[in-house]
Amino acid sequence: MASLNVGNLGNLGEYLREQRRNAQLSLRQLADAAGVSNPYLSQIERGLRKPSAEVLQQVAKALRISAETLYVRAGILDAERDRDDVETRAVLLADPSLNERQKQVLLQIYESFRKENGFGADADADADAADDGEARAQDATAGDAAGGADSIPGPEPRTTGGSDAGPRRTAG
Repeated sequence: MASLNVGNLGNLGEYLREQRRNAQLSLRQLADAAGVSNPYLSQIERGLRKPSAEVLQQVAKALRISAETLYVRAGILDAERDRDDVETRAVLLADPSLNERQKQVLLQIYESFRKENGFGADADADADAADDGEARAQDATAGDAAGGADSIPGPEPRTTGGSDAGPRRTAG
């Protein structure tokens, strides 16, 4: 079968294989530790698949290496990219108190703020995606007030009535 190496994917695969061997892990052991399938990890090592940033982060954690290094090797980040941005994203993705949807919404909001302030790498090309992320974040916040089971935590809605309620506003 012909290799489908594209750009840095072969470099990434070779690097992952080297790191896995240095850690004295089998392909199956690394796949289990990273929470990905054995065939998928094999395809990444052979340069046949381009993994997401999240998968790279899981693999980096299992190998105890820098996720940023894998992002650069996969072509997700330029080597010159701002380290603070990378670290912020990594912290958000690693937070165990957030579910996956919440992490994605936070990343979208974060990216939209960076673009608004002129720091986004592809500020013009991804403006629509950021606007979509903001709309979803607003929808998620609105869903929180409705008490959705998968909503982003926030302040509890105030209720009226009862003797301990604050002053009531009346239409008028």
